[in-house]
Amino acid sequence: MMWKSASRSAHAVRAENFVFDNVAVMGYAREVMRKVRLAIMGSGSGTNCQSIFNAIDDGRLDAEVVLVLSDHADARILERARQRGVPAEVMDCAGYKNKFPLEEQERVAQRLTGLGVDMVCLAGFMRLVKEPLLRAFPNRILNIHPALLPNFPGVEAWTQALHAKVKQTGCTVHYVDAGMDSGEIIMQAFVPVLPDDTPETLHARIQVQEHILYPAAILSAVSRLG
Repeated sequence: MMWKSASRSAHAVRAENFVFDNVAVMGYAREVMRKVRLAIMGSGSGTNCQSIFNAIDDGRLDAEVVLVLSDHADARILERARQRGVPAEVMDCAGYKNKFPLEEQERVAQRLTGLGVDMVCLAGFMRLVKEPLLRAFPNRILNIHPALLPNFPGVEAWTQALHAKVKQTGCTVHYVDAGMDSGEIIMQAFVPVLPDDTPETLHARIQVQEHILYPAAILSAVSRLG
């Protein structure tokens, strides 16, 4: 499986190879001297959240998840957090199906700041993050997307890839900005599109790579923290 990391400016730390989950990954790793505090936000089953938990448990990621948030009270991601003793809370989106109210974003930003969160990881979170959170956590909010951005932003990217008849797709971890899936790319993994792929089979293979990629990209992003 091929991996790709984003290019960096001349003043950035030197890119080095490091081995992560038995895959050689290009990253910007420098030694992490302290355990970082993560918050995770998701809307669904939380398999990427679980991959972060697993990476912490087996020592690949020196971090602590201090809070898991969801916009759905019955989301499986909340149960995953509670099962390991991580605080899990439901955000109040005022009944909106897709909108993330600015008032709630401000409240969440204050909550995370009060917990000393270093980095926010979106894991299947289906609402756009805007100024209150972006201002509180500049270049410290990550998202994972099931395509090789900038191709196929938005929902059901695997279906978009099939309709476009591309031979290769994958997944991307990027910084979150005010746009949709438009922030700086941190790391990508490539997945071939097979002739007999359906949306379901392609999505399943992309998810396998997501679960490896996200903890590795978090490690890379942590190395950039000041």
